[in-house]
Formats: sequence, structure tokens, C-alpha cells
Amino acid sequence: MTLRTLLTGLAVMGFVGCAGAQTETSETVSYTMADVEAAPDAWRAVDPENLVIMETTKGQIVIELLPVVAPVHVEQFKAYVRAGLYDQTPFHRVIQGFMAQGGDVEATHGADKMLEPTPAEFTFERNPNELAIDTIGPADSAGSGYLNGIPIETEPGFLAEMNATGLLASWIPHCPGVLSTARTDDINSGNAQFFLISDKARHLDEKYTAKGRAIVGQDVILSIKLGPRPDGYPIANPDIVMSAKMAADIPEADRPRAFVQRTDTPAYQAILEEADAGRKHVCALPPVPAVVE
Repeated sequence: MTLRTLLTGLAVMGFVGCAGAQTETSETVSYTMADVEAAPDAWRAVDPENLVIMETTKGQIVIELLPVVAPVHVEQFKAYVRAGLYDQTPFHRVIQGFMAQGGDVEATHGADKMLEPTPAEFTFERNPNELAIDTIGPADSAGSGYLNGIPIETEPGFLAEMNATGLLASWIPHCPGVLSTARTDDINSGNAQFFLISDKARHLDEKYTAKGRAIVGQDVILSIKLGPRPDGYPIANPDIVMSAKMAADIPEADRPRAFVQRTDTPAYQAILEEADAGRKHVCALPPVPAVVE
């Protein structure tokens, strides 16, 4: 796969318009493990099997994967991580105010290391009675919310009663920090290359397979060396993924522990109610806090 792994026709898709100033991060409350220990019921421990520790030349990015939304893509991403194939791969395409793209395994390690492309998983179907999300507004009419602290967009709940299957189409919107899958014009060409959103990119929703989010390291994503406008490449001396590991593969004594604030608590429900009153989309809210130690 070549460097051109996002759709061609950037101007048509609005990518050029996204290449403006980098988003300024608002001040957020900083939490520590002491906060987790003081209120354990307000935090969820992240499964180390879904936790990726990515060390880059600009710092550490910690990613939580969400297999339920894109199981095939998540398994393939884990396979590349476990094979060490993201190590030493550059962020070869970085567009200001949009995203940082990396993971060109073929260019760094050779075509023989590539797995087969994965079929598109732009949306997933969920039974709202079995897999509920914490919605902004009433569940029967809400269009977005959180699942495990990861932003989710969804069909409103009332449609489940109207569908023969009782299922709702849902997906991860391309909010800041979201991990998504690069591809060519072929919707079923997603493979090793990925991109991390530095700003909102909702024009990609339901067109690219998002599969998780950076719970720590959004400042690192924003600091990755930019490419030339408008296309974001080639980049001389790009930043690099020095290593990527699954937390589950790190010896337990050395393994980082990660916790994400629960969004089903009364305190967080108050935040969601305020967002509903202001008619805010989930991408307009600060990311759900996390602690990694």
C-alpha cells in the first residue's frame, strides 16, 4: 500500500479545509491514581488486552481499542502490534488541524509482512437492551454518547422498536483522539495504516473504520511533525513510532495500569444532561478523563 491511503480527491472531501490551525486544547482537570483510589466506583479499569502502549519520538500515546465496534480491524491492529511491525514506522502524512497518519508497514518492513486487507466495518449493530450507551439526552431520541468512555454516534433508540431486528446502527465518530483506519478508494482495503485525529473530522464518519481512542497522549498527537500543505506529505525526518506493545504482553510487574472515568455515574450524567441542554454533540465535549500509571 502506498502513501496515498486516504481517499483521493481531498478537496472534494473537504480535507484541504481541515488543514487550518491546530486545535487549541482547553484546560482540563488532571487526575492521578490517588483520585482513582479515592473513588474506585467512578472509574473503570481498562482491559490490558485492549490497551496499546505506543512510544513515539514525541512521547507516549496510550490507546484503548473497542473490539465490539470493529472486531476484524481490532484483531488485525493487535496482530501488527504483537508482531512488532509498527516499530520504527514513521508518521508519514500529517495534516494540521486534521490527523496524523502512520503504520506504513510495507514501506518499513516489506510487502511480505503484510496481512490481507480487512472488509469495511464503518458501523456496527447493537441491541440497546444488551449494549447500552450513556447518551447525551434521552436514549430513545439521542444521537450520541459514550461506550466505555469512547465517543459513539447512534441511531436513536426508538428505531429499535421499529426495526425487525431490534438493532441500532452505531459507530465511533471521528472526534479528537480517535484511532481510525486508512484506506484507498476501495472501501475494503483497510490494512496496517492508521491515523489519529488531532481535530474533529466528522466528514469521515461512516466512511472509515474507527476502532478506539487515545486515552492519554492527545498533546503528543498535536505535536507530531506536520507535512507540507495541502496533502501532508512527504515529510523530511518525520516523527516515528519507536515501539508499540499490547499491555497484556508486558510482564504484570511492569505493565501500566489504565483507568477511565465511568460515564454512568450521577456526576457524569450531570455533564451529559448539561450537554443535552446545550445541544452539544459528543465530539464537542472534553475527552473522558483517564489515568495511566
